Amino acid sequence: MNLDMILRMVMRRLVGKAVNSGLSAGMNVFSGRGGKRPMAPRRAETPDEIEARAEREYQQAIKRARQARRDQA
Repeated sequence: MNLDMILRMVMRRLVGKAVNSGLSAGMNVFSGRGGKRPMAPRRAETPDEIEARAEREYQQAIKRARQARRDQA
């Protein structure tokens, strides 16, 4: 048996089912027959929303830093 025949056999037997199921799932998603829907485009944030998000992220960073200090002690 040459290398080409061995590679074909491996691809057909071991990887075939996984590839086919993955392709089927992907086609079902794009055709709308199942799976997650594509995400809607995000709207632009107002300056107030940007500021509120930045404040939340800042507070979360402070909490993570405190937790890290407690974990080290």
